[in-house]
Amino acid sequence: VQLQASGGGLVQAGDSLRLSCSASGRTVSNYTMGWFRQAPGKEREFVAGISWSGRTTNYADSVKGRFTISRENTKNIVYLQLNSLKPEDTAVYYCAGRRSGIGIPMKIAEYDYWGQGTLVTVSS
Repeated sequence: VQLQASGGGLVQAGDSLRLSCSASGRTVSNYTMGWFRQAPGKEREFVAGISWSGRTTNYADSVKGRFTISRENTKNIVYLQLNSLKPEDTAVYYCAGRRSGIGIPMKIAEYDYWGQGTLVTVSS
């Protein structure tokens, strides 16, 4: 499975962006999918995750109420809608896929496939 993240860019505080994660090589419709981010000088951290069906989601406290994860299994795409962006949201955003397992893990090691990342820069 190859994951390709896109949609990042330079925006101002309060703006919105929509990130996309396109999968190729095989369907990820039965995968748990997640978004992580890594800010300069910091460790990669969990942002949001979604179950294979899309019925269950999980968010980091820092983004709850501002970010929304969704998926279109027919298109093999996962989205992350970023609203009310803050300068502290500046990071490289990565999508990740998990082949099997219960729940939506927040740990990097629980995911099997990773995209290359897309940079989001939020100016104040």
